[in-house]
Amino acid sequence: MAPEPIVRESNTMALTRKPVIVRKFSRDWCAGYTDSTFARDGGELEILDLTGKIVRIAWDQVKWVCFVRELPGADETGGQAGPERLLHKRFTVRPRTAGVWLRTCLRDGEELEGIAANDRSLLDGAGVMLTPPDTRSNSQRVYVPRQAIETLEVVGVIGAASRKRTAGKLPQEQQPELFGDEDGV
Repeated sequence: MAPEPIVRESNTMALTRKPVIVRKFSRDWCAGYTDSTFARDGGELEILDLTGKIVRIAWDQVKWVCFVRELPGADETGGQAGPERLLHKRFTVRPRTAGVWLRTCLRDGEELEGIAANDRSLLDGAGVMLTPPDTRSNSQRVYVPRQAIETLEVVGVIGAASRKRTAGKLPQEQQPELFGDEDGV
């Protein structure tokens, strides 16, 4: 009896495609998979929906693209917050994560806050990638295309946590004398 051939599964899908929920301005949404480096400069967003079909959505219809932990089931609507489960759209306290704290007002009047990377992508990019206020929700990152943004406000710039000084002693010549010379007392 011949041994069964070894079949290797490709991890290409897992490495290049990420689960997303695309919210449109029409209040409609679409779930599927997209390339994590999707062509943001192109005229449309291309996703592979849950039925295996390629869906193309024009960027001017997209409100945001949420990179999520898990996609909703076929019968799941996501309740009041929607399938992306963005319950908290504003920070209640100052965030601790390093980056630029942004407040965006979208074309439909909805506000969304998040932390963006402090780099050139804020100026050069076709949109803004944000870390939402509630990191425990289903949405891990939110991409907001420039066409969807009415106003963008920088609330604050948060630096990286400062490093604590090492507990080592100062060199002997820099160590001050506390009581002076004991021989002179």
